[in-house]
Amino acid sequence: MKNNFVRHTIAGVLAAAFLWIFWTSRPDWSWDMRLWKAFGDAAFMLLFITLVMGPLARLWPLSAKLLPWRKYTGIWFGVMAIIHGFLVWNGWARWDISRFFGYEYMPELGRMVRLEPGFGLANLIGVVALLVTIVLMATSTEWALKYLGRSWKWLHYSANTIFYLSAIHTAYFLYIHYTLSFHKNVPPPDWFRIPFLLLVAIVFLLQIVAFIKTVKKQGNK
Repeated sequence: MKNNFVRHTIAGVLAAAFLWIFWTSRPDWSWDMRLWKAFGDAAFMLLFITLVMGPLARLWPLSAKLLPWRKYTGIWFGVMAIIHGFLVWNGWARWDISRFFGYEYMPELGRMVRLEPGFGLANLIGVVALLVTIVLMATSTEWALKYLGRSWKWLHYSANTIFYLSAIHTAYFLYIHYTLSFHKNVPPPDWFRIPFLLLVAIVFLLQIVAFIKTVKKQGNK
């Protein structure tokens, strides 16, 4: 119990550190956009850390000592992602499904119009990733592990799906949504663009290399 508390505390402090970095690094943004983006990007960092532990353990056995931490960074990723989703739904969409999917009422036309092609799809992808995340959080207990047995491990492989869905969702807002065609003032380019690509590439390459090593190891038996 004490060990769980310590690990949760450390993972929580790490989450807060990421949140602070992303919040302070965008002083020119409006406070609400700055807040939900900070939570979203902090969540992505925690998901990255959670995902790299597996392939690292396969490639460098000594790093297997980090594997127990996946549970805690994964849970805190979920916490940050849920807060991010709520802030967007409450602050930007304002509890309006049409607005959440990129539609707004235009008085000049007297009807709802879709202002941002791709916006709705990006948000839908984010919702799917969040729903799967909630399922994984709900089954991240010792009781769930014992009850589900081997199926627990199969279920938690979907963390990879969450990562790549989150990557697509994030990439849209980093590279597509805020462009010169945007009908409002465009914020400065997000500094997280290049680091984001590097993080995605690292996870992808580590998984590929770990997969190849596993296949070769099995072939040599």
